[in-house]
Amino acid sequence: MIIEQIWTGNSYRNFNYLIVCPETGEAMAVDPLDHEKCLGLAKSKGWTITQVLNTHEHFDHTGGNDAVISATGAKLLAHKNAKDSIAGLDRGLGAGDVIKVGKSVEIEALDTPGHTMSHVCLLTRTDQPALVCGDTLFNAGAGNCHNGGHPNELYDTFANILANLPDETLIYPGHDYMGNNLEFTLDREPDNTRAKSLLDEIDAQDPNNALVSTMALEKEINTFLRLRNPSVIAQLRDSFPELPDAPEPREVFLKLRELRNSW
Repeated sequence: MIIEQIWTGNSYRNFNYLIVCPETGEAMAVDPLDHEKCLGLAKSKGWTITQVLNTHEHFDHTGGNDAVISATGAKLLAHKNAKDSIAGLDRGLGAGDVIKVGKSVEIEALDTPGHTMSHVCLLTRTDQPALVCGDTLFNAGAGNCHNGGHPNELYDTFANILANLPDETLIYPGHDYMGNNLEFTLDREPDNTRAKSLLDEIDAQDPNNALVSTMALEKEINTFLRLRNPSVIAQLRDSFPELPDAPEPREVFLKLRELRNSW
């Protein structure tokens, strides 16, 4: 399996993806907003895009659908509950559904509500799993819930699905927000030395060759996966004095998401 991360260079800082079967050259385009780059890369590599998948319904993820489908005849996949918000859906996905690309690539759909209520993440069935996670999980961050989402459901997705993925899982988010998110981590957890060193490492990073993190790394640098950390809780209490001595992880997550909304 090949995963090509495509940096759009737009103001939204989107990543688009091609997931490719190396045996057949068949490819699935994920959230191909920059349709010209997606189509151009596929053409240059001799790949054929046969499927387009949207992780969710926001325009910065669906805006390239028509151009890619018009050029390739690809089938369109998304969450089954997005049929009224994503035009032309050919296949609606539920939790555990398997997507096949070419001869050898199998990908499991994860039902991951929170950023929106019709969001899927993609987990590859490979020796080293990879998660293409749209706007649910970012490097060192979590998706917002402003436009059709709910923070309680986002917490459930983090606690019940993402936190249980193998540590070696590679993380492919829908946007490059790593620098800003690491700054938030350090605002919430000033003694996080791993976040500080990583912020220095990526300072001059070329987004065309972006660092690919893992769940193990995310558990070190992502505040939304560090809900029992004493420093995180102590810092949070400065903003929310009513926080109990031993707050539940859900409450910590919701307060962090609230702070991040205006940070």
